[in-house]
Amino acid sequence: MLPNRPQHTGNLPLGILGKVTGEKGLQDVVAAETRISDIDGKLGKLWYAGYSIDDLAANSTFEEITYLLQNGRLPSRIELDDITEQMVTDRETADFVTGLMPTLAEQTSPMSMLRTSVSAASAYDPDGWDQSPEANYRKAVRLTSVMPTLIALYDRHRRGLDPVPPNPKLPHAANFLYMLSGEEPAQEAARAFDIAFILYADHTMNASTFCARVVASTLADMHSAVVAAIAALKGPLHGGANEQAMRMLEEIGDVERAEAFVRDLLDRKQRIMGFGHRVYKTWDPRALILRDLAREQAEEAGDTRWFEISERIQKVMEEAKGLYPNVDFYAASLLHVLGLATDLFTPMFAAARAAGWTAHIREQYADNRLIRPDSEYIGPRDRTYVPVDDREAEEAS
Repeated sequence: MLPNRPQHTGNLPLGILGKVTGEKGLQDVVAAETRISDIDGKLGKLWYAGYSIDDLAANSTFEEITYLLQNGRLPSRIELDDITEQMVTDRETADFVTGLMPTLAEQTSPMSMLRTSVSAASAYDPDGWDQSPEANYRKAVRLTSVMPTLIALYDRHRRGLDPVPPNPKLPHAANFLYMLSGEEPAQEAARAFDIAFILYADHTMNASTFCARVVASTLADMHSAVVAAIAALKGPLHGGANEQAMRMLEEIGDVERAEAFVRDLLDRKQRIMGFGHRVYKTWDPRALILRDLAREQAEEAGDTRWFEISERIQKVMEEAKGLYPNVDFYAASLLHVLGLATDLFTPMFAAARAAGWTAHIREQYADNRLIRPDSEYIGPRDRTYVPVDDREAEEAS
């Protein structure tokens, strides 16, 4: 176990999804053993394969994190060069998927596009339906590599602009910004975006990761499991919080309006997006890093308005509710100043989380048992069938 993480203290054996009652949402139920990431919610700590997120954000790159999550260790120089080269090669999309993009850009939302495009990509994956560990490793790297290209293709098409091909000389995150704008990002902006990718790469048994592992446990292919994860992330209670946080900032518009706006929402018992977390009881460690990045990039861009509004909201929420920001809150103003359209925030989340999803899928395959939890029936019992003509209408219960 990782330092500062208490041992499992419930009534369930580790690694077994047991029968519990009382808490909805499977809270505190241990659904799997994993070597990929861990959280201490009381202390506000997150680790990837034993490495503190603070250490990794300060020193690592997303390419290195992709290797770490997939292999459980940091790469050697040769291994890092190999996976970097592979990720550059795998940025290209299949012609079939590229041909779908104009229609998808016209007819669908960004997350619907991503779900459909990943599903379509399975038909032309070079490894086909090979389920060997070697093939699934290649698929994991390939899916992680191609998602930014899919998002950028979509965004360029819907804006009536020519697609920008991937730049093989740029790192993963910097290339994503380049494909969106057509201009190479400044070094500081590229590094900030790379750190954001690192912070979003994995987060234990969240809803989309659990969904991916459930699908993988049926021995469905990797693309199917990732499509399921994207579908789960699409929901506003999971992946959409960063978008909603930005829309809230835009609605407030001025730092002097922030406190009254938030207190009005609280008085009406409405939720403030980007605050609170199922696991963390203090600051989300990723939010602390993103706060600093958001401030730095706002100052670099000469537009601190969105950061200042965010900071004012944070102080009001701590004072009024004792709640702290989660990863999505300061991500909003950071991604905005980096040039992402607001409705691309959740797809960016998916592009980064692909590294974690695919690592969890491979971990599930390696020691698989079909995930099939029990349920507690609470409906009526001992009812007798009555022919339809003899029934009187009943209200649904």
